[in-house]
Amino acid sequence: MTGTTRSSGGLDERRKRLLFRCWHRGTREMDLILGRFADAEIGNLSDAELGELERLLEVNDPDLYAAMTGDKVLPADVTGALFARIKAFPIADGNA
Repeated sequence: MTGTTRSSGGLDERRKRLLFRCWHRGTREMDLILGRFADAEIGNLSDAELGELERLLEVNDPDLYAAMTGDKVLPADVTGALFARIKAFPIADGNA
């Protein structure tokens, strides 16, 4: 899989923008981690979770990837419950 499997149809503008940003990070690893999570969950996130995702997307890719792999600790304002959900989300699609 190389990109989104979810249509942005039916999403509000904020969710559409976040879905796009999750799939267009700059590094393929972060595209896959955040993009697959967004495909599955973007329609169900609360306003607070959307805010947390927006803050998380402000972190540069090397630091965010290092935090996802446990090699770096990020500030608490970007590593709340949503960060933990993303980190635990299975990124393999079973077809690899």
